[in-house]
Amino acid sequence: EFCSVRALASWRVSSPCLTSCRTLHSTPQLFNVNEKPQHTEEEVGAFTKLIEVMGFTGPLKYNKWKIKIAALRMYTCCVERVNYDEFFDKCSLPDTMNSWFLVAQLHIWMCMVRMRQEGREGKYMCRWLVHSMWEDVEQRSKIMGVDSSHRKEGMTSMTETFYAAIFGYDEGVLSDDCVLAAALWRNLFSRECEDPKQLELMVEYVRKQ
Repeated sequence: EFCSVRALASWRVSSPCLTSCRTLHSTPQLFNVNEKPQHTEEEVGAFTKLIEVMGFTGPLKYNKWKIKIAALRMYTCCVERVNYDEFFDKCSLPDTMNSWFLVAQLHIWMCMVRMRQEGREGKYMCRWLVHSMWEDVEQRSKIMGVDSSHRKEGMTSMTETFYAAIFGYDEGVLSDDCVLAAALWRNLFSRECEDPKQLELMVEYVRKQ
């Protein structure tokens, strides 16, 4: 019914990262983010705005620790409830660490789109959702035997491509299907998609979320 694609970001690490990653994931079903957005942005005072501009987090309606736990659970859903093999097969993606990251990244972005509707608490949760992702990516690369120098280089490259993808997806989801398809082709398929039906399927999948 659907197939998920990978989002940009090239894992520019040495050959160990190009080996099969099937042992690093086992997920029976796709994860859906099917909730109606609710805008709950609250008014904050000048002091809160000031400290947030300085990089600190102002007072939140919910306990920060609980938000962090919720972010970790959401990330776990993104990586454990997605059928990566199905995405690889239907989107003609190689079974590599990079492909895993691209598929996971797409679902994390969809969660971020939803959480941004929850005001400052949602944005704080997005921060920890992304933090959980990078922690996991680093651990997986260690398990695959990537040395520290290549791991650092790969993480830097993936960070750059991740934020470029987020920007592209945001623009695509707010625009028409042509713009979204271009973002998916550029980021998820890494500009390599010979079957237009795969792009069409991914556009439909993202819109449904």
